[in-house]
Amino acid sequence: MVRHIDLNADLGEEVTDDAALLAIVTSANVACGYHAGNAEIMRSVCEQAAERGVSVGAQVSYDDREHFGRVARDVAHDVLRDQVADQVETLWSIATAAGTTVRYVKPHGALYHRVIDDEEQAAAVLEGSGSLPVLGMPGALLLGAERTGRVVLLEGFPDRGYGADGRLLPRDQRGALLEDTEAVAAQALSLAEDADHRVHSLCVHGDSPGAVDHAAAVRRALEDAGWRVRGL
Repeated sequence: MVRHIDLNADLGEEVTDDAALLAIVTSANVACGYHAGNAEIMRSVCEQAAERGVSVGAQVSYDDREHFGRVARDVAHDVLRDQVADQVETLWSIATAAGTTVRYVKPHGALYHRVIDDEEQAAAVLEGSGSLPVLGMPGALLLGAERTGRVVLLEGFPDRGYGADGRLLPRDQRGALLEDTEAVAAQALSLAEDADHRVHSLCVHGDSPGAVDHAAAVRRALEDAGWRVRGL
């Protein structure tokens, strides 16, 4: 039986080689302007993704370009809902014009981690993103998506360290970032092969040192192990 898995990266953030990553990954989490990016960059990423058959997802964030969306914020439910809707709608319009579509939503940075526990903010993200499939880690966001019949996609991180609780280590802790390419590829295989916590997609952070090399090594390791890498 053929085994399938997705390989995604955060793109359009103005901090990495988008074109090089788009030649490797199968899904692109496109920054929607609130933590990084702009309409021109979104258009470029979507056009290249369409040409290469890479799936496009909305990488929604707090309205926080100053801190790259990595500082948790106490945003009222309705405000966050409308901000998420604005980001999704903006990317949707651009993606459609580029000949593709938005296939899923994934929170970015501090919002990603906040909605694991915060049911109110998780609900705001879900309400603001319509019926799109939801990519993330187990917690309030995915549980809320399941309750409303949304497609839920579990994600793993080859280039990040995990704590004993199964969550990512905070970036300021030792071991939070894996920088050795072989270690990143090995963790990718470990995550893919974990039958108890099977993931649908693996994320290589576009802003990490060596992101392109990491992504290439992960894809090569997956394919050598018999996985078919395809978009969400």
